[in-house]
Parts: sequence; structure tokens; C-alpha cells
Amino acid sequence: MRIFSGQPQLSETVAESLQSLARTHYENFPVGSFLISKELRKPIHLVYAFARVADDIADEGDASKETRLTLLDEWENQLKRALAREKSDNFFRQLADMIAEYAIPPSLLSDLIAAFRMDARGTEYNTFDDLKFYCRHSANPIGRMLLHIVGSADETNCRLSDAICTALQLTNFWQDLGIDIKRNRDYIPNEDFRRFGMTKEDLRLDGGTGKVRPLLKYQVDRTKDFFLEGKALLHSINKKFAFELKLTHCGGMRILEKIELMKYDTLHRRPALSKFDWAVILTRCLTTR
Repeated sequence: MRIFSGQPQLSETVAESLQSLARTHYENFPVGSFLISKELRKPIHLVYAFARVADDIADEGDASKETRLTLLDEWENQLKRALAREKSDNFFRQLADMIAEYAIPPSLLSDLIAAFRMDARGTEYNTFDDLKFYCRHSANPIGRMLLHIVGSADETNCRLSDAICTALQLTNFWQDLGIDIKRNRDYIPNEDFRRFGMTKEDLRLDGGTGKVRPLLKYQVDRTKDFFLEGKALLHSINKKFAFELKLTHCGGMRILEKIELMKYDTLHRRPALSKFDWAVILTRCLTTR
């Protein structure tokens, strides 16, 4: 979906379709689905739509880095104008109203824009701490905003949510390895290549086989630890959102299992959730305590 065609502005037609975009853009995890109450779906869709469009600005199409950064600046400026109650697009007015209603810190949305600027610049990650810094901006703000919407944003829940959201972001990296390589984007930290005596060129040449496999296994195992670290949130979050969160958590773990079953070769084939996988996920959600 082409959001911008050249000028940094948002049409009313596109704005009105953003909630639909949010609902359809995520194949692995539910996004404000029928599993939660109707009154919570709209604010959740607004959050995902804001993030999804900014992500597409940073990633999609053939715009230059400079154009992408300009568009991201304008995306953030439209939010600031709406928060200041200046004349703004209908989507941003709705977003500003939602932020006020649920007492969401605007800095969380600015953090998202910061992450998308990193993507637009093609930022490289030297250490795992650098990659976690990216996740803190790209994924963790989403979880914290959802906690505000469902009324569960205490300090402990936010910490647990950060662990799950970081795990989901990392899972997406290992799932999309082949796609990202073609875009000259690599989220495996440089220190891990050195740890396993490899170069990025080895990854491009070897894929998920041979000496690359231990490197990717290391990433998957580390990602599992984040899922486990945040698991207590499944039992402490508002019940209105608990089952959807269980699906999300189990879905992320299932993707990691599929990567393992593929012997970590996600360069040549992208793992996706089948109907059978969703049956497994649902069963686990219903039986997990």
C-alpha cells in the first residue's frame, strides 16, 4: 500500500482506511481482534496504524533515505500538531483524542518514529545492547501503549511487556532474514558474527546451513529467554486482553519452533503459521496456566 506518493501529506481517504490496514498487516499475531471488547479495538487499531504507516515510510517503495526521513519528520509533526490541538488530519485528531483518553505518554510514539528513522538510515548494530536499544524504540512502546489502553500499565507489567515485545521483534528479524538480506538490512549484531568466527558475507553465501546454523540457533535461543521472562504478564494483565496476549505469546514461540524445524534456514524460506500451527497455538492457550 503506497501511503505517500511524493509529498509528505496524508489524505482523508488513506486516513479512514488505516484501521483496516492495522487489522490486515500482521499475519502472525492478532491485532485488536474480535477476541477483545469492541470499545478497545479502535484505540488499538489507531496505535498499530500509526506504527504501520511510519514503518512503511521507512521500508517500502524506492524513495531515497532523505525523502524517507523527511516524511517521517512530517508524520511526527502531524502528531505534534494534533496533540497541540492545532488544525490536523482526521486520523491524527482521533489519535490525539485517544492518547488523552488513555493517558498515553506521547514520548512512546516519538520512540517509534526514532526506530523508523534508524531503519531509514540503515543503522547497523554492533552489539546486542545496540539491538535491544532498537527494540526499546520499535517494539516496546507498542506494548506499553496497549497496557495503558487496557488499564494495566503499572511498572511491573511494563517491564514484562518490554520482554515480550522485544522477543516478538527479534522473532520477526529471524523469520524475515532472507527478506532483510535482499534489502541489505541485517539485524544480527556484529559481535555475534565475531563470536562465531563469521562474516556477514558468510551468512549471504551459506544461509541457514553449515557454520551459520549455530549463529542463528544462538539468536533463537536468546529470543526464547525473552518470551519466558515476560510470560508472567499473561496472568497479570487485564482479562479483557489476556487471551489475545496469550495467542501473541504462543504465536511467537511457535514461529521460533518452526525456525528450529527448518534447521534455522530462514534465508531461503520464510516460516509462516499454517492452520495446523494455529490449532497448536489455540490448544496451548487453552491449556497453559
